[in-house]
Amino acid sequence: MTVRTLFKGGCVLTMDPALGNFKRADILVEDGRIVEVRPEIGGIDGEVVDASDMIVIPGFVDTHRHVWEAVIRNAGADWSLPTYLNHLYFGGLGGTLRPEDVYIGNLLGALEALDSGVTTLLDWTMINSPDHADEMIRALREAGIRAVFAYGTPLRGAGAFWSRESDLKHPEDCVRVKRQHFSSDDQLLTFGLAIRGPEFSSWEATLHDIRLARELGAICSMHVGFGSWGSVDRSIEKMYRAGLLGPDLNLVHVNTVHDEEFRLIAESGASVSVTPEIEMMMGHGYPLTGRLTQFGGRPTIGIDVVTSTGGDMFAQMKFLIQAERSRINEGILASGNMPERLSISAREVLEFATIDGARALGLDSKVGSLTPGKQADIVLIRTTDVNLFPVNDPVGAVVQCAHSGNVDSVYVAGRAVKRNGRLVDVDLARLRTLAEQSRDYIFSTYGTPDGAWPL
Repeated sequence: MTVRTLFKGGCVLTMDPALGNFKRADILVEDGRIVEVRPEIGGIDGEVVDASDMIVIPGFVDTHRHVWEAVIRNAGADWSLPTYLNHLYFGGLGGTLRPEDVYIGNLLGALEALDSGVTTLLDWTMINSPDHADEMIRALREAGIRAVFAYGTPLRGAGAFWSRESDLKHPEDCVRVKRQHFSSDDQLLTFGLAIRGPEFSSWEATLHDIRLARELGAICSMHVGFGSWGSVDRSIEKMYRAGLLGPDLNLVHVNTVHDEEFRLIAESGASVSVTPEIEMMMGHGYPLTGRLTQFGGRPTIGIDVVTSTGGDMFAQMKFLIQAERSRINEGILASGNMPERLSISAREVLEFATIDGARALGLDSKVGSLTPGKQADIVLIRTTDVNLFPVNDPVGAVVQCAHSGNVDSVYVAGRAVKRNGRLVDVDLARLRTLAEQSRDYIFSTYGTPDGAWPL
């Protein structure tokens, strides 16, 4: 039996240049896939969702998030990057994690993402044991989010893995996880590797880990080219010369590399995840946005560490667009002139947060735009809220004015995960109890980090 849903009368931003945008249109979904988008669709047998007074967009795609950290969220509001690394990686906090801690962290973090309209994310993991991996995956499935589960190295004893001298190879359990949990590509969860890369492991380990990802047919994501390491190591150029750059590599941050390396990234088709708020806050370097686009590359947007920021895409779009505009404007002002036009458009930034993110994760044939044939990852944003009406430019409203509280409904593959401003079938009391119990265990075991709130 075919299940049909008709989204009726919304202002539709398809993010598909062939379709364009609609001041008012209907979207027909059958069995989780978009069938039709046009101004008037009638006579269907199925559920009708009133999308009038809504802006309808494809679900946001977050290309870089450490999802489990939701359980210790906002502990690092004053942490620099070295402070964060010392607490999470080398100071022992990550080593305290039990399987039940990463389960509730991933469940809480995935639901936070869905609540704000992020329907797809790359979960950049650190995994202490096979049981930890299985519990993280169980939580993502339970939440109902679309995700790339990027299998990482342990947080317990991380110092042995995370150093330039480390010849340790990626944990072999990743092969078991791929076989057991990701035997089909026709599911919400797909598989990736979260590797250390050439700035956090030996070159031999990097070669091994990238080759392993390719043998497994997995997106391969790494932090590279940021902080004081980026301009010195020339890691991008080194990987290019070794023939490693390609569309299956996802490079995170890439703030402090040389301009020539941005050209190499763009030409290779490798994707880049910009996490603008965290990069500017923690000391990674200035977001690369315009330096990449000038060579034809397309950045994507990640939330990164929710120890230190909120988990929504709206804030990151604002940070990214204003950081890039400010960079260009400052140069113009320094020349004694005033900016006549802004350097990046709201439309481009919405593309970074949707279709470009889907492309980076190899999911653009499934999601990222409201194109007939794709799966129905759909977000409805209320325009009757006081911060949004009257809507004069719907793209500008989404990028510059909206926030998570305006997200009315969220669908993943046609299934409602949020309706009328509330998550569907989520026991918030249970979620809160488990999260607080886990938080209390972690910090009672590790101790209160400097700069964290008094327990």
